[in-house]
Amino acid sequence: MTPHRIAIVVVAAAGLIAVVAAQDGRPMSPRGTASAQVLGKWVKPQGKIFTLGQQAYEGGQWIDISYGRPLRRGRDLFGSGPEYGKATLIGAPIWRAGADVSTRLKTEVPLVINGKTIAPGEYSLFVDLKENAWTFVVSSWAAQAKYDPNDKAALWGAYNYTPDKDVVRAPMKLEKLAHSHEQLTWEFLDMTGASGALAISWDTTLATVPFSVAK
Repeated sequence: MTPHRIAIVVVAAAGLIAVVAAQDGRPMSPRGTASAQVLGKWVKPQGKIFTLGQQAYEGGQWIDISYGRPLRRGRDLFGSGPEYGKATLIGAPIWRAGADVSTRLKTEVPLVINGKTIAPGEYSLFVDLKENAWTFVVSSWAAQAKYDPNDKAALWGAYNYTPDKDVVRAPMKLEKLAHSHEQLTWEFLDMTGASGALAISWDTTLATVPFSVAK
């Protein structure tokens, strides 16, 4: 797809979203954040504290994912065969793994994913969709807050993505869920003090990638 065609698709999609959202004052894809805190420790304070176990978590470092949360609304999300993923990509070369503004990772600690270390900072997250084979992508592409066709240094969603800014790629484990999840969700699974898994679920698909905090 040419850049001109991509621009037309993006503008048309943004216009449709604005029209639908204006009908009831709510966006079609609400914003969301998934967070985890690592490397801290629980301590008993001198005063009373109203937390589970009545302890304080001190010295923790944050990992956050901010993203748009589209709803399934009865759609076939990924398809199958030669058409797999095309409806989800909407003309982009890779999936933004969310909606609207590019999915963003902000980490205060260095993370190890697929044997590579990601320095503390902010990144864009994508998923390369192949049937039965998803690839998690951490990229240094900046994100546009609003679509601007003249901004070549940042992306809106995943349009005009190129792999030259990839920091790490990692295969994802795919699982079939017993229940259908209506809203796309990023979360942290199986967390310990210094490791866990980044997970995305939508409909009956769960995809995960393990990570650890670099020493």
